[in-house]
Amino acid sequence: MTATSQLDDAFHVFDTTLRDGAQREGINLTVADKLAIARHLDDFGVGFIEGGWPGANPRDTEFFARARQEIEFRHAQLVAFGSTRRVGGKAAEDPQVKALLDSGAEVITLVAKSHDRHVELALRTTLEENLEMVRDTVSHLRAEGRRVFVDCEHFFDGYRANPAYAKAVVRTAAEAGADVVVLCDTNGGMLPAQIHAIVSTVLADTGARLGIHAQDDTGCAVANTLAAVDAGATHVQCTANGYGERVGNANLFPVVAALELKYGMRVLPEGRLREMTRISHAIAEVVNLTPSTHQPYVGVSAFAHKAGLHASAIKVDPDLYQHIDPEQVGNTMRMLVSDMAGRASVELKGKELGIDLGGDRELVGRVVERVKERELKGYTYEAADASFELLLRAEVEGRPLKYFEVESWRAIAEDRPDGTHANEATVKLWAKGERIVATAEGNGPVNALDRALRVALEKIYPQLASIDLVDYKVRILEGKHGTSSTTRVLISTSDGQSEWSTVGVADNVIAASWQALEDAYTYGLLRAGVEPAQ
Repeated sequence: MTATSQLDDAFHVFDTTLRDGAQREGINLTVADKLAIARHLDDFGVGFIEGGWPGANPRDTEFFARARQEIEFRHAQLVAFGSTRRVGGKAAEDPQVKALLDSGAEVITLVAKSHDRHVELALRTTLEENLEMVRDTVSHLRAEGRRVFVDCEHFFDGYRANPAYAKAVVRTAAEAGADVVVLCDTNGGMLPAQIHAIVSTVLADTGARLGIHAQDDTGCAVANTLAAVDAGATHVQCTANGYGERVGNANLFPVVAALELKYGMRVLPEGRLREMTRISHAIAEVVNLTPSTHQPYVGVSAFAHKAGLHASAIKVDPDLYQHIDPEQVGNTMRMLVSDMAGRASVELKGKELGIDLGGDRELVGRVVERVKERELKGYTYEAADASFELLLRAEVEGRPLKYFEVESWRAIAEDRPDGTHANEATVKLWAKGERIVATAEGNGPVNALDRALRVALEKIYPQLASIDLVDYKVRILEGKHGTSSTTRVLISTSDGQSEWSTVGVADNVIAASWQALEDAYTYGLLRAGVEPAQ
């Protein structure tokens, strides 16, 4: 369980995904989930991982017990979270404090009230008794050999209401032996200039080592965290992907990237920043939330360029429109091809796909015009790289890439009087000189078509056995109304190693789906290295 290699103690990256992040609506972590996330965070190289509140619920208690046995931390220390002792009691006799010690965690974070109104209305005790609760609990845990951090809940609101008392809580915690006193913007209502001013003043007036915990209710949690660092805080509390209650917490990944790449601070072990995109997406998979495509640094769109003007500049020097090299955080630059694309966009996209356009201005011009013509009809290639690559290869080769010729297809959806439904599709095609007729049923007409096409093609191309449709999106395009509207279908397909997307557009959803399916299987065969039919 003990970390084997930590950076020095001058600056802390403290992750609270397993506790505060788990309070996000839609997240419900099992013990196995928490163990998996802890491993990812340790792999990333954070210094501290707050595992939860042992004793408060069986799940967190089990997590600490299993983490001791199952995880050999290489970089992080596991932290148990709890509160100061009960009003009128003694820390040495408090069962909740005992549960913190029993967790085996070498570091304990205590939440303490620092807003006078919360002391009087929520704890229903005096301001002096609250200070004694802080002093007694911290002193007891220190005497038991534990390192203690104190989270001053609602600190900034409390400071604005009663600055003398808020600072008294900080002093009391530090004097009792807390290594770090964390100033919490629990309601998330502060702005960077306010954070900077208050942290600066508290640091000067108390001399305590300060940390920052920022919620994102104003959309400023990352900025507020960095403002606190500017003011002298040396401990930042964050969550992976900004998960947390309400709109979330300060996002671990942009905070760490800013500290390392913008501030020049070493806060992760060597080489770990390049794992950031992978770690972000891996944790998103564990919590079963789709990774945000537009998240700074790690989103798939973080270094995606669409405007033709931008592409022209990037062709000369990528740094002209990128604030960092995306490889520094394990991401990649992407060129998006759309009706806004110019020649440079197509040339760069071709290079990205490994297709040499050979400086052929006429060819590039044809591709640009083809894209604009088709996007006017409703196609979109920025979200369908596979369909664009097939279009590009068709222009380069002078003919479409063909593995099969479709003779006909049909799909039947039947509603029966007894309330049951039947969906059946038939596909007739030619492949390698052989005529194939295949029929299949499905849970809908598109699913039936997909199965029939697969049955037909797998007889000739067994490589398709590993390919699966993993996502299906339908959009009714503007310009027409009701059942006569033009329909766009986007399909995502996987071979178990990577995914690709294809697009189809038609005046009905079945025909649009068929186009996207044809492209999906054609591209799958191309990826598998199968030679196209002559």
